[in-house]
Amino acid sequence: LYNYRADWPIFGMNWSQKRNQPFRLAIGSFIEEYTNKVQFLELDEDAGEFKVHSTIDHPYPTTKIMWIPDLDDQRPDLVATTGDYLRIWRVGENKTKLECLLNNNKTSEFCAPLTSFDWNEKHQNIIGTASIDTTCTIWDVTAEKEVARVGGEVKTQLIAHDQEVYDMAFCKSNDHDLASVGADGSVRMFDLRSLEHSTIIYDDPEHSPLLRLAWNKQDDHYLATLKMDDHEVIILDHRNPCIPVSVLSAHDAELNGMAWAPHSSCHICTVSDDKKALIWDIQDIPKGRADPILAYTAGGPINQCQ
Repeated sequence: LYNYRADWPIFGMNWSQKRNQPFRLAIGSFIEEYTNKVQFLELDEDAGEFKVHSTIDHPYPTTKIMWIPDLDDQRPDLVATTGDYLRIWRVGENKTKLECLLNNNKTSEFCAPLTSFDWNEKHQNIIGTASIDTTCTIWDVTAEKEVARVGGEVKTQLIAHDQEVYDMAFCKSNDHDLASVGADGSVRMFDLRSLEHSTIIYDDPEHSPLLRLAWNKQDDHYLATLKMDDHEVIILDHRNPCIPVSVLSAHDAELNGMAWAPHSSCHICTVSDDKKALIWDIQDIPKGRADPILAYTAGGPINQCQ
């Protein structure tokens, strides 16, 4: 078990996916000030601890951090963050520098904050962002190794919900399906090849805002979402819309996040203000209620899992 203690509360977090550079972690601060931090960590296996590679200032807390999903090191070593804007950073040998700041609102000095984003695993030049202005924006990012500087432009923008969009995710098995959740309490699916229509696969009966969305990494029929100020995770099968496959309930306080296992279609981890991280096996969900199979108790509320 490896531990790292930052000098500030941690909210954003993501693992690097490059096979030739394992155990690299990006973490973001949650400080109630304009200037926040993003820190890049590397595991020193000889010392058995994480060491700081570099630290950068970031305007406002990051709503999400994500390394480019480049398993085979075919692209630059990039990290994206969202907050007021979408920013893309290049992680170098000894330092990290800003490559580009992407802003879709060119007509106003004000911006609609970005609540989340996802990086398409099939086409790594595609990033989608979610915003409180009810839209999702799809960006085409120049991210080849031979380019001197990374850039990006808007590929398309869609009005995704009737109210704020809080999260979005691309399907892991194709390059055209995406899903989103928002303050209107719905989960919606879109096809990038035909954005005139969307499919509502879940509509919360109480219209409670849905804060997070996670698409199963091995079986794209399944998604998970959670409500604002709620203790439960809702498991959905988009082949049978509107009716949850299961509701995972074992936490004693509000949930903050969830993540599907990268290697298994039936395991998911959930974290909460109750200081617990629970791992669930949903393989037998049709046969009855699911219970967590593993539990970890931290020293304080857990804000994120990856």
